[in-house]
Amino acid sequence: MAPFATRLKEAAAFVHDPRIRVLDIERQLGTSYTIDTIAALQALYPKTRFVLLIGADNLAELRRWRNWKGIFARLPVAVFARPSYCRHALAELAAKRFAKARILPPARRLALLDPPAWTFLPVRLDPSSATEIRSTHAALSQR
Repeated sequence: MAPFATRLKEAAAFVHDPRIRVLDIERQLGTSYTIDTIAALQALYPKTRFVLLIGADNLAELRRWRNWKGIFARLPVAVFARPSYCRHALAELAAKRFAKARILPPARRLALLDPPAWTFLPVRLDPSSATEIRSTHAALSQR
């Protein structure tokens, strides 16, 4: 994995929407685990409605995350389809455990729902790996 500063810079280079900001918030907050970051953000911004965005690969592994049930209890979750992970992710423990809280897409009001609430977004699948995307972006940037 590339150094943090490099990953932060590369992530920012992909953002083309003024509503999206790439931050080093976990470094600023001193948190390492998602549940701790969520708790800190909700304490700092109590009126903000957060939604956790993850890929299907993360949903497939979520039961291994620290206090994963607490994540679902604290905020809505949007899961983006990822090649070769969709079926496995939806059959995993987290998806089964919170099956009744699943909102079918389009879930435009997800951020307004009280947790637990989550959706699985069947976006266009891109088989490119993160490494391939970074390499292509770096090559285009050098032109």
